[in-house]
Amino acid sequence: MISSAFAQAAPAGGDGGMMNILFIVLMFVIIYFLMIRPQMKRAKEHRTMLDALQKGDEVITAGGVLGRVSKMGEAYVTVEIAPNTEVSVQKAAVQTVLPKGTLKSIQS
Repeated sequence: MISSAFAQAAPAGGDGGMMNILFIVLMFVIIYFLMIRPQMKRAKEHRTMLDALQKGDEVITAGGVLGRVSKMGEAYVTVEIAPNTEVSVQKAAVQTVLPKGTLKSIQS
């Protein structure tokens, strides 16, 4: 009823292992240039922007709040979002520095 099963012979060819390793290395190179390198570049630009941040700059926070930097700290900045209304946010939450006069043109 049940017949015996025999293992198949291994295919001949020694290049298969080298091609697999080459394929894996090629995938890592592609991932580095398409994903890792651009992310590192964006992080460096953001860090440079935060280092250049100063009092009076008009900014947009990660939450979408627009305002003018009124006080600077080591880890936090105080952003004036309306006359006599200030909020403290983490420095890393500042997403964009706007050109001078942008807030005035938006409020009009």
